[in-house]
Amino acid sequence: MDSLNSTPDDEEKHFYYMGLALLEAKKAMEEDEVPVGAVLVRGNEILAQAHNQTVQKKSPLAHAEMLVLEEASQKLNGWRLLDTVLYVTLEPCSMCAGGLVLARIQRIVFSLPDAKSGACGSVFNLVQEVRLNHRMDVISGIRAEESLYLLQDFFRQKRQKKRLI
Repeated sequence: MDSLNSTPDDEEKHFYYMGLALLEAKKAMEEDEVPVGAVLVRGNEILAQAHNQTVQKKSPLAHAEMLVLEEASQKLNGWRLLDTVLYVTLEPCSMCAGGLVLARIQRIVFSLPDAKSGACGSVFNLVQEVRLNHRMDVISGIRAEESLYLLQDFFRQKRQKKRLI
């Protein structure tokens, strides 16, 4: 875990909220969506939670992170989501990372790095790019095994269905 001044209380909090993100990821899986879930928190208040819905909404923009940003912005009647922490089960892509920067998210906590499209340190690091107007803290590895299991199980099921066709 990359921890910036993380305390034991923070670790419990991260574990708890990542559990909620994992529940969202499971909902995505039940809907035949890639199992990624996200929860946005300010203090101890959950502002929004969502899961991938790209297939359901027929939109490449319907990633869990983008849906959370939209829901929280509507709830707060503004696009600056200051002092918030995003919990997400998979490292955000460049689209989502760009949205997080624009929304001024304070910290991102993710489970699993994405070696193919991660934009929080794996492939790119948009969320800490010094040339942008905002940067955020990054913590990774929280409940990574559970996120990995969901993703592997999802794609295993997809391959099995394909073989049956």
